[in-house]
Parts: sequence; C-alpha cells; structure tokens
Amino acid sequence: MSSNHSLPNRRDCLRRMAGAATAVSLASFAIPASAASLAKVRERGTLIVGIYEDMPPFHNAGKGIDVELAQALAEAIGVKMTLLPFRADDSMNDDLRNMVWRGHYLGYGPADVLMHVPVERALMDANPQVTIFAPYYRERVVMARNLERVPALDAMSNLAGQNVAVPGQTIAGWLLLGADGGAYRNQLSTQWKDGTECARALRRGEVTVAAGLASELESELRGDPRFAIEPMPTPRAPREGWANGLAVKRDATDLAQVLQEAMNQLGQSGWLGAIFARHNVAWRAA
Repeated sequence: MSSNHSLPNRRDCLRRMAGAATAVSLASFAIPASAASLAKVRERGTLIVGIYEDMPPFHNAGKGIDVELAQALAEAIGVKMTLLPFRADDSMNDDLRNMVWRGHYLGYGPADVLMHVPVERALMDANPQVTIFAPYYRERVVMARNLERVPALDAMSNLAGQNVAVPGQTIAGWLLLGADGGAYRNQLSTQWKDGTECARALRRGEVTVAAGLASELESELRGDPRFAIEPMPTPRAPREGWANGLAVKRDATDLAQVLQEAMNQLGQSGWLGAIFARHNVAWRAA
C-alpha cells in the first residue's frame, strides 16, 4: 500500500547537511592520516555502501528504504552513491568482517559504510575493528491478524486453532516454535522467505495470522482496516525491539562524524520519517 505523505524540502535538507559536513571536514585535519577515509571518498567521488540483498522493504532489486537513505547520505557528503549488495553470512560478526574492515574472501569489499547494523553493546565489544553508530530505526517482532477471524491476540493462547505464517529461520520463527513448550508447532507455516511473504499470505486469506518484523508486515498491511499489527504477546520477544544503524572501519572517524551529522539532520528535518512513510512503514526513532 502506498503512502501520500509529503516529503520535507530535499534541497533545504541537503543544504543543511552539506554545511554540517563541511564543518566536520575542516575539523578532521586533526585526525591521524590513517583515518583519511572521508578524503578518499571525496577524491573517488562515490560512497560505497554495503547493503543486504533481498531485504524488503529496506532493499529489493535496487530499491527500498536503505537505498534511499544511502543516496541521501552520499548527497550529504557531496558524492555519488554506489551500492555493494551482499548476502548475509552466518553471523553479524561475519558481515562486519566481510563488508567493513577486511573484505570478502570472494574478492569484493569492504564498503565505506554498512547499512542495517544492530546498534548493540555486545556486538560492538565483539568487533573492535569497527565503529557502530547512527541508529536510524527501531525494529520489533510483531504479529498481524485478520480481525474478523482473530478479534484478540493479547496472549499466545489466542493462537489456538489458527493458521500462522512465519519465516522459519528468523527470530519470529524461533519464538513461535518454542512458545508454550511448542504448543503451536503444528499450526505454523514456515516455508516463507520473509515477513512480507507472510503478510501477503494473510491478505490472500491463506492464513489467519502472520508473524515477522514490524517493517515487513507494515509495508504490506499498514492502513488496511481488515488487519491489526501488534507486538508478539510473549515475554521472550524483545519488547523494545532493537536499533539498526551504520558501521564503518574503526579508524574512519571523520567519515563516521559526517554520516552521524547527516543522519541527525535527516531525522530532525522529517526526511527520515518520510522515507519510511513512502514505503508504508511507521518510523520508530532508535
């Protein structure tokens, strides 16, 4: 479902960010020569952005929230944007190694900046080679339901007798598989690739409940009065969700400063919220 939210004036927003970027650039002369990443980006004329493949609504076939955000960040620096899409590895630690500080063994990377990185202390401590910063969205695990078939979902027991679509190898899938001692395993349809597919199955009437990430389900169902989207009613689900931000190599201090200031301006101007609204996702500040 599309949104008719109007965007703040892009030119004015980028002018403010460019001014902030210039101020930070001047301050960067005090940074050691090893941290000359901003100068290298500007000399090259392009910001290389690591972005996850096939992660709707953030990225799918060159379009999505993260793509638009990456473009805005590159414009704030005054350069073009080049996407470096990649498939997620076994862990976030692997992704940070491959896309931020070392490069992939297949020969590509690293990027100048990686999108969609959990801003978590444990991840920071486990990866001293990178700087994780600039949280721009708070994600949650949620469930969507057909209000006519499932009028209430204030406890997991309300799932009794319902058909539930959930991507199996995700946090939503793991939470449902283990809920109430596995009581709902036989009701779960787990063949779906992601939450957007689950949402479409719910809309088609193939299931009565869909589970996944808030961004996934909202992008397909938000604003449709037939469905409700609410947090998963289990104490095992992270109630406040988790923040997603950016990551750069540890010594890229000047680049991190400029990107942080640009992200601040995007949020304060309303541009960041409007990007999410364009993709039918409610922006939750991190």
